[in-house]
Amino acid sequence: MSHKTILIVEDELEILESLREAFENEGYVVRCASNGMEALGLLRLHPPPSAVVLDLLMPVMTGNELYEAMQADPTLATIPVVVSTSDPSRAPKNVLILKKPIDLHTMLTAVNRLC
Repeated sequence: MSHKTILIVEDELEILESLREAFENEGYVVRCASNGMEALGLLRLHPPPSAVVLDLLMPVMTGNELYEAMQADPTLATIPVVVSTSDPSRAPKNVLILKKPIDLHTMLTAVNRLC
């Protein structure tokens, strides 16, 4: 049985750790990045994840910049993205948006539906 992989892109350590633990408890293989540039490197080095959980406001490369880079790459453009943000008006169009503070059950349910 192959395991679903999730990439969590979040610069707030407490949120990142909570999400990582929740997804690991659900049986996901979890990769983590603290900014968009780090995430882009992970997306290009490994087989693509089943989904990406993406914060928008981060240093180095924002979530919106990462999303644009993913959409420009045919290999990455098909990966489902869930945006977690305190300001949904900043989110890209056509993605699932979950407002912070994150409800872990809602997040797990959303990602399970996408995968």
